[in-house]
Amino acid sequence: MTQQITAVSALASFLHKAKSRGQTVGFVPTMGALHEGHLAIVRKARQENNLTVVSIYVNERQFNNSEDFLKYPRHEESDLSLLQGEGVDIVYFPQTAELFTQENLPINFSLNGLDVLLEGASRPGHFKGVVEVVHALFMHVQPTKAYFGLKDFQQVAVLRKMVKELQLPVELVAVPTVRAENGLALSSRNQRLSEEQRQEALILFKTLCFLKEHYQKTPHNELLAQAKANIHSSSLKLDYLEIVDPETLISLNEHHPQALACVAAFCGEVRLIDNMLLIAQ
Repeated sequence: MTQQITAVSALASFLHKAKSRGQTVGFVPTMGALHEGHLAIVRKARQENNLTVVSIYVNERQFNNSEDFLKYPRHEESDLSLLQGEGVDIVYFPQTAELFTQENLPINFSLNGLDVLLEGASRPGHFKGVVEVVHALFMHVQPTKAYFGLKDFQQVAVLRKMVKELQLPVELVAVPTVRAENGLALSSRNQRLSEEQRQEALILFKTLCFLKEHYQKTPHNELLAQAKANIHSSSLKLDYLEIVDPETLISLNEHHPQALACVAAFCGEVRLIDNMLLIAQ
């Protein structure tokens, strides 16, 4: 039976008993508005652990735009129903006052520039907010493993660096991006798109596929220029499209054996992101 917990003391009590019996804890942090992408991550956590905890918290600290924060979809009842259907043990609704205490905030450490590229450049301070809330949640849950989707590839890279630098006793597990049948990456923000916009947004997936298909067949700069032209010819407003090193996220100016294509664009007022690994054939 799924338990709903809002107080960190109640959560700690429940988890202490489980861990004293040698049970492992899989943790999936979310901002709610759950979809099949989230549920795939939850299933992975359930497969690999005795106990599964899912948190739902819309973190204002990682929003650059207050209007975007207010418009972020919130569907608590349907989220709970989905998680109960998946057999999640605990749904945790953390309270802001208990999250951002001095003892929960991470000590200063270097992200080696991972937080200022791509999403970091477009959304200054975003990853500071991500690091703060995830660190606090790790302090509350103290999971064996924590699970994140690769649609937010840069977020995974940032959090891996946090775990390594702070020597946190948790294993990060990255779960592949879940896509609709037409290829659109599943995202809570998709709920704000009209049916017409969902079709228009497919240009992102099509462009990534174009890059993957032609990677190393076409000169690097020419390939990137063609890909950007594809998006510019659509109704979407391109924020960035870059081919980067998957480890450092630094932009590449020539073909490498492995690279990552990252894109962000506005579909109407909704900002969408996606990525795809490019492997030289």
